[in-house]
Amino acid sequence: MRVFRALRSLARSPRLRLVVILGFGLLVLAGCAQATNDNPIPGFFPPPAATVQGDDTSGLYDLVFWIVAVIFVLVEGLIIYSIFRYRRKKGDTELPKQTHGNFALELTWTVIPIILVLIVWVVALQVQDKVLAESPDPAVTVDITGFQWQWTFDYKALGLSYTGVGADGPTMVVPVGQPVHINEHSNDVIHSFYIRDFLFKRDVVPGRVNSFDFTVKEPGTYSGQCAEFCGLGHHQMFFTIKAVSPTDYQAWVKAEQAKAKATPSPAASGAPGAEVIKLSAKDIKYDQSTLTATAGKAFTIQFTNEDTVPHNVAIFQGTDATGTNVFRGAIVQGGQSATYNVPALTAGSYYFHCDVHPTVMFGTLTVK
Repeated sequence: MRVFRALRSLARSPRLRLVVILGFGLLVLAGCAQATNDNPIPGFFPPPAATVQGDDTSGLYDLVFWIVAVIFVLVEGLIIYSIFRYRRKKGDTELPKQTHGNFALELTWTVIPIILVLIVWVVALQVQDKVLAESPDPAVTVDITGFQWQWTFDYKALGLSYTGVGADGPTMVVPVGQPVHINEHSNDVIHSFYIRDFLFKRDVVPGRVNSFDFTVKEPGTYSGQCAEFCGLGHHQMFFTIKAVSPTDYQAWVKAEQAKAKATPSPAASGAPGAEVIKLSAKDIKYDQSTLTATAGKAFTIQFTNEDTVPHNVAIFQGTDATGTNVFRGAIVQGGQSATYNVPALTAGSYYFHCDVHPTVMFGTLTVK
């Protein structure tokens, strides 16, 4: 009864009707605001697709949206019209003529939805075939591995590999206008490879290799992240896809391969009998959160990674990672070990962490 009273009040008050109409109009306009790179807040429409496959997805979205929008406006319009056109007036003492059943009308509202659903189904199948199609000869193949809580990008045919550290994650460089093939792997739990501007998301499932292709249309930098909650560090699983021209891509490959083959500078080594600190990682945590070293003398960290995911050790002055970085060890893959030769440090308190898992793997190094 309260609902009907409110509707009657609305029908009798022109000012109240105007407020409701204006409020509804503002909501519609706000929802129509389209997401862009400068304005990532999504509206009714997705951002412009950055890939060829994304164009097909966007076209399907537009078709479904406008079908639903027309149905919504038609149904709501008829409801609102009926409320005002057939509301009870003063002096009405009898019910108006009642109509029970209308075959033509019922047939219409049954057949039209069936036709619309069949149209959407056929178009969706066509789009699915295009989005899931894989090139027999992709220009680039990248194996991505999701783990708690970062990504590794392996260009196996090129001998290049990148594991994300910190909040930004790794960067995948790909050529524009050429098919890129992705193989997904997970070392632990379910993750999800999501790039907003590609209009695409694919789960990364343990024990299963999911694969897909994409072709970027224009040079640019596109942000991605894990879209499946995977634990405490889920919010840190970001990555970047950088699309460049084919010429620039080949130049990047040559430069990275040359860098990988270059003989690294010898690390500072401790003197004979130098202090040795043993540190291991397991279950995404160090076995020790406090370490001690002697001031003014180089020392060695024998680091063992007992996990299945990459770790390392980086040391900073002060109480957190905002201090000066005085040492950064190479990333050690799961099940492997490394010897870090740390140069002599002055007396004081230092902070150390794993670059791959900085929020959960950290500790204090006291030099005295």
